[in-house]
Amino acid sequence: MLEELRIRDLGVITDATLPLGPGLSVVTGETGAGKTMVVTAVGLLLGARSDAGAVRSGAKSATAEAVLKLDAGHPAVVRALEAGADAEEFDGGAELILARRLGADGRSRAFLGGRAAPVGVLAEIGETLVVVHGQTDQIRLKGAAAQRGALDKFAGETLAGPLGAYQGLYTHWKASQAELDSLRSAARDRLREAESLQTALVEIDEVDPQPGEDGQLKAEAVKLANVEELRIAASTAHQALIAEDFGEAGDATTLVDAAKRTLEQVAEHDAELGSAAARLAEVGFLLNDIATDLASYQAGLDTEGPERLAEIEDRRGALAKLVRKYAPTIDEVLEWAEKARARHDELQDDSSRIESLDAEVARAEADLAKQAAAISKIRAKAAKDLSARVSAELKALAMADATLVINLEPAGQLGPHGADDIAFLLQPHSGAPARPLGKGASGGELSRVMLAIEVVLAAVDPVPTFVFDEVDAGVGGRAAVEIGRRLAMLARHVQVLVVTHLPQVAAFADQHITVTKTSVRGADGGTATGFTSSDVRLLDGTERVRELARMLAGQEDSESAQAHAQELLDDAKLLPQRG
Repeated sequence: MLEELRIRDLGVITDATLPLGPGLSVVTGETGAGKTMVVTAVGLLLGARSDAGAVRSGAKSATAEAVLKLDAGHPAVVRALEAGADAEEFDGGAELILARRLGADGRSRAFLGGRAAPVGVLAEIGETLVVVHGQTDQIRLKGAAAQRGALDKFAGETLAGPLGAYQGLYTHWKASQAELDSLRSAARDRLREAESLQTALVEIDEVDPQPGEDGQLKAEAVKLANVEELRIAASTAHQALIAEDFGEAGDATTLVDAAKRTLEQVAEHDAELGSAAARLAEVGFLLNDIATDLASYQAGLDTEGPERLAEIEDRRGALAKLVRKYAPTIDEVLEWAEKARARHDELQDDSSRIESLDAEVARAEADLAKQAAAISKIRAKAAKDLSARVSAELKALAMADATLVINLEPAGQLGPHGADDIAFLLQPHSGAPARPLGKGASGGELSRVMLAIEVVLAAVDPVPTFVFDEVDAGVGGRAAVEIGRRLAMLARHVQVLVVTHLPQVAAFADQHITVTKTSVRGADGGTATGFTSSDVRLLDGTERVRELARMLAGQEDSESAQAHAQELLDDAKLLPQRG
């Protein structure tokens, strides 16, 4: 709620602080004292368009500032933190400061939580905090979406369950419809993609590459290209190991065997030489194994001729073609082919998927139509009840012949909230055409219409703070008392700030604030060089009686006027409990 409102150099107000609290706060004062500047200040804080003419004459700028206390999770706090503002925490809640500075040169700056912010952000936050009803202010429920939301909240849980189920099915229906449209619109592109993938997969399958095959073939090709050198090397090494006629010293196996036998003859005299003899025996076995392998290697070389090399080069050429087209290596070609095969299968399944989705969308649409019809019935009943209750409030607010008409018309198509077009209309009297809210009614009448609607909706669709200006224009007597009573009823649920000139309304206030104008003549005794300022004060009990007496008879010192004022205050304490 608004805890405090500070105004400086705005209109005739030089410097004022309005301490506000829960319940109903009223602002009163003589005509021209600057009461409307309170509403202007609130409007600036809600992102309203600035007017340099509102800056006090002679001042460089005007400032409006509000201190709000809200729940920590309130949307205004969340949005403020997103915008980089600071919000001071207290007892599970948060304190947020909004400010607007208007320069005499027409420039305007907004501040949120002590930091500069775009005016648009201030307006976003203001929408969740304060609703202003006045002659020039936009009404809260002027949009179709807002009117539908208000009616749905008034309908309560009776509508909430069916509407929630409808919206879940609607989301699924739209998603299925979007997928179906996508499949149909992209059918040609998907067909071309499938054909391209099919061609590629056929080419790869014909070659039938194996993992790592390109590396293996490269190694084999290098071997066959150097087969003669390899044969000579293997033969020479083989002869060195086992050929008996390999030079005067003999082959390697013969020499190793001779060394072994020599050491074995003396091994019994020294264990170290016995160990050496055993190790030479192992070397002999190893040399024989190597000699056997070399013989086998030579035999293999003799069977791999130029034909095999040509065969390998042909195969490598086929693999290289795949690598050039699809991936840097054969292993990556195989990986690409696996993914392409899965994509191809998916594309081939389009026709069956389209058929399945078509049936699914049709079923969902039929179900939605049934649910939308049920929702329309619930809304029609709620609209009738809301219309009757608001119209009853209007009769007590000096609009005896006025009726709130809530029209429900088929929208012609299913939407996220059903299939209804909803419009709130005001019929000023029987036989007159019903017109949209805000058209065909004066500012005071419109404020009373909105007061009636807000009183009925307060328990189900509350906004933390309401500001009413001119709500009592053109009324008096019993109607004025009823306006005050309904403002007090509304204030049970939300904070209400009212600018009024009627004592019957002011008597219901929980906080009574007065604006007093002071004019000072200039040195020449005229007003041209003088100035006018206003003082804003919160009244105590005795001061309230005097202010009400002034509003009643223009004679705050009159005992009879004060007695009448006290009577108004006493009656106001009882009236909110009635009806």
